[in-house]
Amino acid sequence: MSFSFPASQIFEISGEEQFNDMALKVFQHQHFHNKVYRQFCQALKCPVDSLQHYSQIPFLPIEFFKQHAVICGDSLPELVFTSSGTTGSQTSRHYVRSSEIYHESFTKAFRLFFGNPEEYHILALLPGYLERSGSSLIYMADELIRQSRSLHSGFYLNDLGKLKEKIISLRSDPRKVLLLGVSFALLDMAECFPVQHPGLMVMETGGMKGRRKELVREELHGILNQAFGTDKIFSEYGMTELLSQAYSDGKGLFAAPPWMKILIREPNDPLSVSTANVSGGINVIDLANVYSCSFIATQDLGKIHEDGRFEVSGRFDSSDVRGCNLMIS
Repeated sequence: MSFSFPASQIFEISGEEQFNDMALKVFQHQHFHNKVYRQFCQALKCPVDSLQHYSQIPFLPIEFFKQHAVICGDSLPELVFTSSGTTGSQTSRHYVRSSEIYHESFTKAFRLFFGNPEEYHILALLPGYLERSGSSLIYMADELIRQSRSLHSGFYLNDLGKLKEKIISLRSDPRKVLLLGVSFALLDMAECFPVQHPGLMVMETGGMKGRRKELVREELHGILNQAFGTDKIFSEYGMTELLSQAYSDGKGLFAAPPWMKILIREPNDPLSVSTANVSGGINVIDLANVYSCSFIATQDLGKIHEDGRFEVSGRFDSSDVRGCNLMIS
């Protein structure tokens, strides 16, 4: 099946009306081309032709990515991202038809929230992800490292002493230093190789991956702030099934790029969307997922604040634990 969608328009969204119009167009596109999503909508008896707002669109449970090929059409994907999972658990597979869309999504989002990657030395501490294939996080970090055009940027697997030396050597460098790390590895470094660098920008991607005791976010960030001499810790909210990321500026509240939106569903009524300041399940609209499914009901719990930012407070107890599980806060 040969088809196309004006995907570049997704990244030109500048307001609520444009987002709503594009979301409805993407929904129609995916309902027609994505067999799995179409069958799901049909099972719900969704009035496809009469939807007026993105909140009326059915959200596909994220578990479908574990059991089905959630992709539009039958063309071969350029990339296949897989979740890390836990021992004995079934992993998700995200079939990505266009690597260019993913590249544009994470690049534009990084520039939107943090500026040009060339302003940074990017140090990636991502063991567990780096040791396997199919990680969307590694793909993103590798490309951002390349875009930084810095000889100091790079990945660090388990050599925390070498990473500490690198951070020390960059204390007086005019460029900003970004340490991007999975939570358990950042804690390991904080305990064994603390290093004071007040200008260091530490960003945790969540996840203890069964390696350490889960901590509330405030406790984790407090430990990291003390170990690195910083006053705040940044966070990234993303997952295998999404091609976009939301970011927190250190206060536990995430902001999404214009082509991504968070909704909250009622815990006891998964088809009902809640208002601001009400806790419930997190639904994500990621329009960059144009060739898979943009409307996903995650197993994360959270709430949206009046200013549009959102927090993540945990996960549904009945779900199996993802490898990139966020900390309880």
